[in-house]
Amino acid sequence: MKKTVYAITAAMIIMPAVALANPNGVSYSGPTQTTTVSKVLAQTSLFSKQDIVLEGKLIKQINADTYVFSDGTNEVNVELDDDIRLDQAITANTRLRIYGEVEGGATPEIEVDNIQIL
Repeated sequence: MKKTVYAITAAMIIMPAVALANPNGVSYSGPTQTTTVSKVLAQTSLFSKQDIVLEGKLIKQINADTYVFSDGTNEVNVELDDDIRLDQAITANTRLRIYGEVEGGATPEIEVDNIQIL
């Protein structure tokens, strides 16, 4: 009886961690249609919103959830959703693929929904 209780308790502890490891259930590492920061900034107007995929690096942290993202040519501010969790720490040299939505305005910003470490 005790073994059964221990097994059920362990399963209850482990299952949420496994489910959160990859919340969308898909781990794809092949080609993806990406754009550049230059194109994003050129196509952004005051009230525009567009979904984008960019590859590059988070090169600087501005505050708790806002960073400067660079694709090696240009830079843009990005805001990370609170629910983003990564299995490993990232540095300014970690190459990433970010998925998000561009929010226009005086200073365009990308609201990041998902990050993939490349």
